[in-house]
Amino acid sequence: MPAIPATTVANLRDLGSLPLAGGRTVRPGLLFRSGQLDRLDPADGIVAALGIRTVVDFRTEGERTDRPDHVPAGSRVVLADVLADHLAASGLPPAARLKRLLADPALAEQTLGGGRVRRAFENTYRAFVSTDSARASYRTLLTELADPAATPLLFHCTAGKDRTGWAAAIVLALLGADEATLREEYLSVNPAVRQAFAPLVEGFTAQGGDPELALAIIGVAPEYLAAALDEVAVRHGSMEKYVREGLGIPDDVVDRIRGHLTA
Repeated sequence: MPAIPATTVANLRDLGSLPLAGGRTVRPGLLFRSGQLDRLDPADGIVAALGIRTVVDFRTEGERTDRPDHVPAGSRVVLADVLADHLAASGLPPAARLKRLLADPALAEQTLGGGRVRRAFENTYRAFVSTDSARASYRTLLTELADPAATPLLFHCTAGKDRTGWAAAIVLALLGADEATLREEYLSVNPAVRQAFAPLVEGFTAQGGDPELALAIIGVAPEYLAAALDEVAVRHGSMEKYVREGLGIPDDVVDRIRGHLTA
């Protein structure tokens, strides 16, 4: 799924046209994902043309304070802090601290070296499924999507890859995408993320840092998504039951989401 070539919003994508069961597709122009909007220029015509009505911000309070969003004209913001219940105990810095880690190879190695980076991200993805704040946040997203007046809707975190990636997986699974489509869409952000962080990765490597560690920090890996899907299977048995029971989305809301977002 190619990125929308906006100059002031990183990793901007339309989930529209992705294939679903029964020959259906995601309706284009209604559901977008991205990185944070702190550099959005109101004069960016590509973003303005999307007509965004609602922005769902998955970032922590600290991230929002450090990099306040500049939202598209006429849109409203819905705050949904996915990591509120997990961050303090996780040992995994939020995306807002990626630059600090990539500027200090010794700190990165101490914090996330020796395979710890993958374990840390996998634990975080499991927390996306299990913690109260994450469930509330993703329930908020789905509730918004059930209201046609809330779309076009854009959801984002900081880099637009982890909290945002799992949100996209939830919505696509609910609409009827198979696991291969979930995985392909999830991994499609890697080129854009690696391009955005390329100068930091080059500097990290030049200082003696492990390039594989850098890529594991800034990108996404199949194992991260697999950890969340496994947590869903263990706790709920299926994505359908996770949405209905874990996130508490009633059947009528599910029906409205499907009716509105599929073609």
